[in-house]
Amino acid sequence: TQSQAVDKTIPYGAWPSPVTEEMLTGQTIGIDEPGSDGTTRYWLESRASEGGRKRLIREDESGSREPITPADINVRSAVHEYGGGAWDARDGIVVISNYTDNRLYRIEGEPVPITPDVRHWRYADLLVDPARNRVFAVREDHSMEDAEPVNTLVVLSLDGPNEDGGRVIVSGSDFVASPTLSADGTQLAWLAWDHPLMPWDGCELWKSDIGDDNELTSIRFVAGGHRESIFQPRWAPNGDLVFVSD
Repeated sequence: TQSQAVDKTIPYGAWPSPVTEEMLTGQTIGIDEPGSDGTTRYWLESRASEGGRKRLIREDESGSREPITPADINVRSAVHEYGGGAWDARDGIVVISNYTDNRLYRIEGEPVPITPDVRHWRYADLLVDPARNRVFAVREDHSMEDAEPVNTLVVLSLDGPNEDGGRVIVSGSDFVASPTLSADGTQLAWLAWDHPLMPWDGCELWKSDIGDDNELTSIRFVAGGHRESIFQPRWAPNGDLVFVSD
């Protein structure tokens, strides 16, 4: 028999193809939140083949790299819904936020939880201070039904168990973010803003002295406002507070 070609019009996107979605995205690796601890480099890696789960990767100065969080840990935060600052490392001490149960873990081979199994607390913008055995974090409290979650800046012991979820040291604004500590550990700075602003519309930079007892004193406004956005405050080695303003 003689075969005959048949012309057929098919809508865009409906053409039969041997190239599947799995072939295109199944082995995709995403890179996020790069950082360092001295000469050791870290970043988050997410794999489509693992449902987008994020693992923390460590690379030493020789170029040798390995994941330091197990496959059942998802290093991610849902604070402010879009997360960020889900890990920090200082002097070899690593703390991560686990998206699965919203707990903070210290990574010492096996992950060790340093916050209780309370899912209504979420943590982000982690800042590890090994010299004083503490970690700062933005904590978002979702415990109140039919109310906006409460954002505060808290300090926690690196050893845990921190049953109170962390000691609140900054509160009163709708949102806080980006805690940063001076090199000598005596000054703390952070960002704050209120509804209906988004931080790129306008926010405020504050700083204070902080003692070994974690009490804040001499709290003062630095810059920002309803029409000025401040970004990425950092302390310089000489004790100056450096930041970006639009």
